[in-house]
Amino acid sequence: MSVATGLLLALATVLFMEAFAYVMHRWVMHGFLWSLHKSHHEPRTGTFEKNDWFGVIFALPSIALIAMGTQLGFWPGLAWIGLGIALYGLIYFVFHDLMVHQRLPNRYVPKSRWMKRIVQAHKIHHAASSKHGTVSFGFLYAPPVRDLKAQLARNQAQLRAPRNSVRS
Repeated sequence: MSVATGLLLALATVLFMEAFAYVMHRWVMHGFLWSLHKSHHEPRTGTFEKNDWFGVIFALPSIALIAMGTQLGFWPGLAWIGLGIALYGLIYFVFHDLMVHQRLPNRYVPKSRWMKRIVQAHKIHHAASSKHGTVSFGFLYAPPVRDLKAQLARNQAQLRAPRNSVRS
């Protein structure tokens, strides 16, 4: 496989990972694995949080695919896919953990409209402290902030609204 083809495959994987991350964040992290992700929506008390296990979990397929494509005799494209997953993880770590949440102290201030929107969208996501009613589950793409604020207000109103009781 040519390097150019491999790089295209890795880039396609990075783009696919954004959709995959959205699905995982929306329906897994804010679903049945909320017990791990909940720590990310609470004040951190140490260097690590339970949510960090997701980084370990998502690194395993990347490592396996790279090994399969380079050392174990499988299709070489698997290594490029593994590289794409690893690149998405690196992008996520740099933008999400370092720039947005500033897990390592830094003086980063977003300047581009895109980065400002990503940071604002993530802050809006954290405006809801439970697994319900949140918005903006993607990472590299976020809808316009005004749309997210409106959606958050609708979601919160629905959560506060009394449930209709059915009389028999």
